[in-house]
Amino acid sequence: MRILLTNDDGIFAPGLEVLEAIAAEFSDDVWVCAPHEEQSGAGHSLSLNAPVRLHKHGPKRFSVTGTPTDSVTLALRKVLDSPPDVILSGVNRGANLGDDITYSGTVSAAIEGALAGVRSIALSQVYDRNADHEQFAATREWGVRAIGPLLKAPLPSRTLVNVNFPPLPASKVAGIRAVRQGFHDYSRGSVVEGKDPRGLPYYWFGLHAIEHTLDHGTDLEAIDEGFVSVTPLQLDLTHYASIGALAERYET
Repeated sequence: MRILLTNDDGIFAPGLEVLEAIAAEFSDDVWVCAPHEEQSGAGHSLSLNAPVRLHKHGPKRFSVTGTPTDSVTLALRKVLDSPPDVILSGVNRGANLGDDITYSGTVSAAIEGALAGVRSIALSQVYDRNADHEQFAATREWGVRAIGPLLKAPLPSRTLVNVNFPPLPASKVAGIRAVRQGFHDYSRGSVVEGKDPRGLPYYWFGLHAIEHTLDHGTDLEAIDEGFVSVTPLQLDLTHYASIGALAERYET
C-alpha cells in the first residue's frame, strides 16, 4: 500500500512525525509532501498568483512553498509516479471539529485527495495547553486503531473522513465513535486589537475559544466525553431541501 502524508502545520511539525510512525505500521511505501511552513487556517486555498517551489529533503520526502492543497496537487502530479492508495493529512496540532473544517488546511488537504479519487483521512489532536501529559499521547496510542478500519471501509466517491483525538492520556481515552459534524457559535467570536511599535492598529484572530453546544451524536460531544471522533464528510454542499422552494421563485 502506498501512503501519502501531508498536513498544514508544515514539514517540520511534531504531528507529522507522529503520523509517519503510525503510517509505518501499515506500509513501508510512505511518502511525505507537506507545506514548507505552517499553513494553519489556509482552508482549501490554491496558490494562483505566485510560483510554488518543491524542495526535496530526502527519499520520498518533499516540501512545498505553498498551501496544503498545493502540496497534495504537486504530490499527485509531479512527485509520485503512480497515485497513492490513501492520503493521511495531519496530525494537526489542535482540534478540527464542527465548523472548523471549513477553515482547516488539514481537512482541505484531504478534500483535495478526495477530489482526485484517493481515499483521504484528516487527523487532528485536540490540545489542552495545561495538560501534564504528552500532547500527542492519544494519537500515538489510538492512531492505528482509528485508521485501520478506514482503509477498507466502503466510502462513496467525493467523500473523506475527519478524525479527532481527545486531549487525554492514552489510557483515559474511552473509545472511538462514528459521529456527525457539530456546530460552533461563531457569532460570539472575538477579534483582538492591538498596536504595533509604530502605533498603528493590528488585529489578531483565533486567540479565544469559540463557544459551542454539545448536541447529541456530534464530534464535539464525542471529544468532550473522551472518545476519538470519526466523521465522514461529503463534498456535495447542496442543500437539496431548498431546491424546490427556490425553483418556484423562478417560475414564470
